[in-house]
Amino acid sequence: MRHIYRCPLRWADMDAYGHVNNVVFLRYLEEARIDFLFRPEKDFKQGSVVARHEIDYKRQLVHRHHPVDIELWVTQIRAASFTLTYEVKDGDLVYVRASTVIVPFDFQAQRPRRLTAEEREFLEEYTDDATDAARDDTAGEKEEAVAV
Repeated sequence: MRHIYRCPLRWADMDAYGHVNNVVFLRYLEEARIDFLFRPEKDFKQGSVVARHEIDYKRQLVHRHHPVDIELWVTQIRAASFTLTYEVKDGDLVYVRASTVIVPFDFQAQRPRRLTAEEREFLEEYTDDATDAARDDTAGEKEEAVAV
């Protein structure tokens, strides 16, 4: 299953050419990640930190007044980390593909921690392993695997 976040575009997101600035996409991914992880019924109350981002820019996104969709799903779950993968898109048109490695963190003890059983169960609901074929939108394009 995938989580879908409808991300609003803001006037300040544009660069001098009228496109959404590449750096702004990191904020969009953060908004989608927060919307996914910190919901009242399921959330990472104990905290987490981002260990790594990887972004593949596919095409420019022009500023407009309606939101862009960000699909988010889990591609890897380990004992003390997990990987979220994203597509920023309109229908079949993909602007960005990205992934984020997240580490559960105990802020009181100031150290990484293992996923709880509840967190693992929540993440497993959004695991989507059948995405590699769907992600390849250009014949012959080589996709890099995310190393953790």
